[in-house]
Amino acid sequence: MTLNEKIQKYLINSSDKIKINTKDIKKNDVFIALQGTNIHGNEFIYEALNVGAKYVITDKKFSQISFNKQILLVENTFIFIEELSIKKRSLYHGEVIGITGSAGKTSLKENLKFFLDKKFIVSASIKSYNNKLGVMISILNMNINSHFAIFEIGTNNFFEIRDLTKLVQPSQIFISNILSTHLEKFKTKNNIAKEKSDIFCKKYNPLAKTLYLQKNTKEEEILENLAKQQKLNKIISIGKNKVDCFIDNIKYIQTHYQLNIKILKKNIRINLDRYEEHKVTNLIFVLTFFIVNKISTEIIIKNLRKIPLIEGRGSIHNILFNGLNIKLIDHSYNANPETMLQSIKNFSLFNKSGSKKILILGNMNELGLKSVNFHFRIIKEVERHAFDKVILSGNFFKKALSMFKELKNKYVYRDSSQSIMSYLNKNVHKNAIIMAKCSNKTEVNKFIKLLKNHKKG
Repeated sequence: MTLNEKIQKYLINSSDKIKINTKDIKKNDVFIALQGTNIHGNEFIYEALNVGAKYVITDKKFSQISFNKQILLVENTFIFIEELSIKKRSLYHGEVIGITGSAGKTSLKENLKFFLDKKFIVSASIKSYNNKLGVMISILNMNINSHFAIFEIGTNNFFEIRDLTKLVQPSQIFISNILSTHLEKFKTKNNIAKEKSDIFCKKYNPLAKTLYLQKNTKEEEILENLAKQQKLNKIISIGKNKVDCFIDNIKYIQTHYQLNIKILKKNIRINLDRYEEHKVTNLIFVLTFFIVNKISTEIIIKNLRKIPLIEGRGSIHNILFNGLNIKLIDHSYNANPETMLQSIKNFSLFNKSGSKKILILGNMNELGLKSVNFHFRIIKEVERHAFDKVILSGNFFKKALSMFKELKNKYVYRDSSQSIMSYLNKNVHKNAIIMAKCSNKTEVNKFIKLLKNHKKG
């Protein structure tokens, strides 16, 4: 057995966590040094060891590394990870779940894991790791003895879904939605639907058996038709019209919403403090999965109020800002036109006596030639509601704002995270509620990070 094979065997059977960022390393983790865009992880090897890494794996070509029994050399770390993840996946015999879609993958994954954890051993993708490297690292960190393994599978270009599908081989598949994302590359939502369909294509995934998909749009109907051609064991639709699973009735009763949900002709009643469409959709996905897999839905009913909020995806923070208590609703992880419209509607319904609502919106990226038009539509939606202040940032919003002659809401344009902060310093009020929505790596996204650094109230 070669050294490489010995290392692989150890990592497959070990419970040690594998990390590629030294900031994430805890005692006894294994650090794999990879080539980044501008720097190689090799530069952080000794930092990894100093913070507690048991082993470091790096490329042999870095001969400047002095001998250390904790530093293991392989020919190529990326190829090593790829080979090891394929091998580990082949040895896993639990139920593999793949989640794709334009938005909501991480929230759905975390919701499903949260409820399954109450009864089973569950492995799941790390954070929002859904590209090739992220999926491989998630496989390497999978508990080989877990009952379920849940993986996010993402794409921002053609043919990426099929490559990841070949690696993950999920038997049960969720497609959360088809929305206006990555249009610079895909051009149309039809193309996005076709790209997503590779996850259940028997050519790339012969293990595919059950598909859960949201079906509210023509593109999602295309997905269903493509799935029928693959002759899967089950195709279950979730949505509003002519679907298998849907909300049959909603009532507001004094302090909460009462929902009657019909899932595969079975009635389930749940109570929620707040009604947010995307969160309820996730819940229906999870309830459906439980019913299909003959798991008691009481696990879900009993733990509804304990669902953790995910950072940047509707998480709520109480912040002490310049001596004032304010509330932040953080949707700053990412955005597309459909999710931004929904977030605005949800925020308009957020009631807190005596509070002022401040809406902060940043650019939605990767929308192609119609970017300004999409941002124009967002402002039109904002105009349907009453907000105390609306702060816009990003060149697309700037251009869209100039297309309006009259506006009822008070709009402020700021081109940087610091200028947004300066404006709030002078204009924020006690008990203000701020909702922020934007694409990742925008000025609003940066501003939210600055705001969270304030002392929590």
